[in-house]
Amino acid sequence: MSVYKRGYQRYQGKIEGRWKRFLVLPRFSWARIFKQRLVVLLLVAAMIQPFLYAVFIYLSNNAELANTMRILQNFFEVNENFFMSFMSVQKVFAVFLAVLAGPGLIAPDVANNALQLYFSRPLTRLDYALGRLVALMGLLSLITWIPGLVLFFMQATMAGSGWGFANWRLAFGLFAGFLLWILLVALAALASSAWVKLRVIAGGLILGFFFILSGVAVMINGVFRGTWGYLLNPSWTGGRVVYALAGMEAPDGPGFVASISAFFVILLLLAFILERKLRPVEVVS
Repeated sequence: MSVYKRGYQRYQGKIEGRWKRFLVLPRFSWARIFKQRLVVLLLVAAMIQPFLYAVFIYLSNNAELANTMRILQNFFEVNENFFMSFMSVQKVFAVFLAVLAGPGLIAPDVANNALQLYFSRPLTRLDYALGRLVALMGLLSLITWIPGLVLFFMQATMAGSGWGFANWRLAFGLFAGFLLWILLVALAALASSAWVKLRVIAGGLILGFFFILSGVAVMINGVFRGTWGYLLNPSWTGGRVVYALAGMEAPDGPGFVASISAFFVILLLLAFILERKLRPVEVVS
């Protein structure tokens, strides 16, 4: 049949639901991410600390083994500081993992003008952004709140005597703190990826975002002899929120309301940058 004789025919196939269409983006994003060897190696390296901490929890709750290792008896004490140290290290791993995996999610689409193809389908800009965000946050969850809660429930099970009920706020603070952190890291990675078309430069922007803000906060505190500069450091404000949610004694500095407000302002700014760059067309003046 000639081409000009082919009249328009409506699609007669099955129409998938919105959520099933939405999950296509994370599924293919994960497939692309796990093809990167450096990402897989860093993911494996990030699992070493949870494994060692699990061994520590087992030894600390085994009286016979603990007595044979009296030199390390204080180190095996599982308390709030134990989980905070775990959180501090895994937060760093999350940043470096986002540096490797994040730029490849949006930068190639922007560089190759592929956004038009996405948005010409039943997919909104919000769907596209959330799909990439879910993909990156799902990856970062593997090394943050998931092993953190596994360690907590492992300690609660082995310690007995109501340890889990007595420290439920610690579990809540651990989960909420990790969730806020990976949301911040993922948004920073996606905003950098959308702003810069080159993946290497986008990765550098992600690192610069955290190190520069941290340095500026220290400089402001030194110049004005105060602590309000910490509000510009998302790592400090996020940690201050965790201390409050976990019921721990907070460090000197701005309070909980000021810290969480500054944290969400940074999140909104990153979301605004991402929204401005996710355009199917680009106007050049």
